[in-house]
Amino acid sequence: MRTHGWGGDPPTDDEEAVRRILEAARACIDREGPGAGVADVAKELGVTRQTVYRYFRTTEDLLSATALDAAAGFLDRVEAHLANGPSVPAAAVVEGIAFTLERLPEEPYLGLLLEPGRFSIFSQGITSANALALGRSIIDRFAVDWEAHGFDDRDLDELVEHMLRITLSLVIDQGSPPRTGSELRGYLDRWLAPAVERRPTRRA
Repeated sequence: MRTHGWGGDPPTDDEEAVRRILEAARACIDREGPGAGVADVAKELGVTRQTVYRYFRTTEDLLSATALDAAAGFLDRVEAHLANGPSVPAAAVVEGIAFTLERLPEEPYLGLLLEPGRFSIFSQGITSANALALGRSIIDRFAVDWEAHGFDDRDLDELVEHMLRITLSLVIDQGSPPRTGSELRGYLDRWLAPAVERRPTRRA
């Protein structure tokens, strides 16, 4: 790791360098909006663009990392909302997806991934092992007694995958006009909830 630049206070290792780059990226987004790029971040840090590119190969990589770094706070808000939400599986799934879709555009950093031309960043890895594990950790905290409703671990893993796929689909194409509020929940209740309620038996 090179130590020149950085406003005279170079990071001690690569982990600190990445942390400071992401902090600078958030500051630039707060100030410049979604048009902030590598040049702005480099200037904020007092380094060259090449220094930033050593850690993030493209502007899209930097924006993606910035958004994902902020994901923990968003997931905490989703979890807190659903922890005291519906106790019936289908209703909890509907509310979880609806709340996520309504809140995503309001998230200053995650919202970047919803800008035109950036859906590929959002969709990349939507069903990765990390995404599935995060989703599972959230629904495990729903106000639902999954075991009492007949859901086993495999059921819940598949449910998380389905929820992520449905969410991605509705992010990419929100409809015209986009559904919100009771209309969005009604749509999900009519077409998604029955699948959760029925939960067909797997074939051997």
